[in-house]
Amino acid sequence: METRLSSATKEVVIADDQPTVLIGERINPTGKKKLSQALKAGNLEIVSQEALAQVQAKADILDINVSMFGVDEVILLPQAVQAVMDTVDVPLCLDSANPQALEAALKVYKGKPLINSVTGEEHSLEKVLPLVKEYGAAVIGLVQDDEGIPDNPERRLAIAHKIVDRAKAVGIPRQDIIIDCLAFTVGANTSSALVTIETVRKVKAELGVNLTLGASNVSFGLPDRNLANSAFMAMAIAAGVTCLIADVAKVRPMVLAADLVLGYDKHARRYIEAYRQRQKQ
Repeated sequence: METRLSSATKEVVIADDQPTVLIGERINPTGKKKLSQALKAGNLEIVSQEALAQVQAKADILDINVSMFGVDEVILLPQAVQAVMDTVDVPLCLDSANPQALEAALKVYKGKPLINSVTGEEHSLEKVLPLVKEYGAAVIGLVQDDEGIPDNPERRLAIAHKIVDRAKAVGIPRQDIIIDCLAFTVGANTSSALVTIETVRKVKAELGVNLTLGASNVSFGLPDRNLANSAFMAMAIAAGVTCLIADVAKVRPMVLAADLVLGYDKHARRYIEAYRQRQKQ
C-alpha cells in the first residue's frame, strides 16, 4: 500500500517495499528553550535554519509543531509552514491538536501534506477527518480513544480499525491513513515496547496500512538512549513500520542498516552512499 505525500515540487512515497521514510521531529518547542523563545517572539529564522539542517541530514518529511503556552497556533502554525516551504522542498507534516490551526496551515500549504494527528476519540474524529477529506491530505491515526491508551495490542488494534472505518465513511482512502501504534518508555514499563511491536504486527496483518512511530519515546529517562532507540527502531521496521518520526541526523545510519538487512536497499546503494558521505565529513 502506497501513501503519497508531496510539496509543490517533490513527492515522497511511503510503502512496504520502499526504504523507511524519515520524518524530522526537531521543529517542536517541547524541551527546546531557544526555539520556544524565538517562537514566542514571532522569530521564524530558527525554524528555517532547523528545517534546512534536517533536510541536509536527509529527512524525507518535516514535522512542524509550534504548540506551547503563550502562542496563538492559528496564526503561528501557517506562518511556520510558509517559512519552511520558502526554505526547503520536502513534504510537511502539520502537527497540532488544534483543528483551527490545522485548517489555517492547510490553506497555505502547497502539495499533499500529512496531518499529525487524529485519534479514536469522538471529538477528534469529528473535527479532523473532515479537514483531511476537504484538503486531500493524509493523516496519522493514534491508537487512543475516549477511554485512553490501551495497554494491550488487541484494544489498540480495535482503535486502528475504528479510525480506518470512520475515515472510509467520509471518503478518505485507506492508503491515506498512517497508524501510530504509540511507543512509551521501557524505563517505566519493560513490557511497553513489546506491546507496541505486537500492535504493529497486528495492524499490518489486518489493515495493511502504513505505520509510523515516535520511536525515541522508548528510551525516555534511560542512559545511552541512542543504543536503546537503535534496537527498538530496527525491530519496529522489521515488524512493519514504514516511516519514523525521529531526530534524523542521529538515527539515519541505523535505519539505513536495518533497510539493508531487510532487503529494502537494492545493491546496498543508499547504505554505501551514506558511508562515503560520512567519510568525507
